[in-house]
Amino acid sequence: MEDPYPPLSPIKTGVRGLCPRCGRGRLFVGFLTLRKECEVCGLDYSFADPADGPAFFVICFACVPTVLLSVWLAVAHQASVWTQIFVTGPFLILTCIPPLRPLKGWLVASQYIYKAEEGRLSRQDDADRD
Repeated sequence: MEDPYPPLSPIKTGVRGLCPRCGRGRLFVGFLTLRKECEVCGLDYSFADPADGPAFFVICFACVPTVLLSVWLAVAHQASVWTQIFVTGPFLILTCIPPLRPLKGWLVASQYIYKAEEGRLSRQDDADRD
């Protein structure tokens, strides 16, 4: 029997905010709020828990260039506080806010594709090893 839902790329579906199973339903109901389920295939999104992953990636890859820009403005141009606010402020907003949704979608789609689950410790597993 053929699988009605072939595996889809988590990058292609997640970045576009689409269902990781069918690739047609929407993943988000708001900017970062996940739907309860896919309106097309009915996939329950309760498995998804990207936690602080999107924020971590944004901090690592977007905030560092902002800090470098701020330091460069201060050292090379002796920029005033107001210049720092009006230059680095919008730069920070533009590099931090837009990537959050695609990153969250990618992480949710990756959790589905790779069947990621919360880690569990079991005393039974320890007993089986002995």
